[in-house]
Amino acid sequence: MDNDAALILRLTSEKTKDSAFKELLALYKERLYWHIRKIVRSHDDADDVLQNTFIKVYKNIHNFKGESKLFSWMYRIATNEAITHLKLNAKLKNINSEELQEQTMANLEADVYFEGNDIQLKLQQAMATLPQKQQLVFNMRYFDDLKYSEMSEILETSEGALKASYHIAVKKIEAYLTSD
Repeated sequence: MDNDAALILRLTSEKTKDSAFKELLALYKERLYWHIRKIVRSHDDADDVLQNTFIKVYKNIHNFKGESKLFSWMYRIATNEAITHLKLNAKLKNINSEELQEQTMANLEADVYFEGNDIQLKLQQAMATLPQKQQLVFNMRYFDDLKYSEMSEILETSEGALKASYHIAVKKIEAYLTSD
């Protein structure tokens, strides 16, 4: 039995659920935080979305069918939670998603949790000009070094479409970075 299967068994047992969940947190909290952070860009928002993600995982682990890796399933939940958070945030501020991106980027430089240099800030600004799907694909491939097959599981999109999105995103980022 592989580690995922053993952990899932413990997560679905009332006797071992809490200790297994602590193990799950220890295993995946940091990776999921940084994935979420790349989407929402704010530390406080990333913390909120991460908490919501783990609440959903805890409540819905019995719905995990094992058709993908446990991490892929959690990654999908985190991605959906982050996107939902952005949409809700834009709606609450009565602005569209592009305006929200602009506000977020303006706040990024002042964010005490942003440790990037000028080059990293410029890359984040370039990424903010991409449509959301291209941002996701670029983050997952470039920063998280996920294989297209893993990304396909998470985003429920064909590998060919993901390769095309990544290629287009890279070209747009290159154009942005060399336009000065």
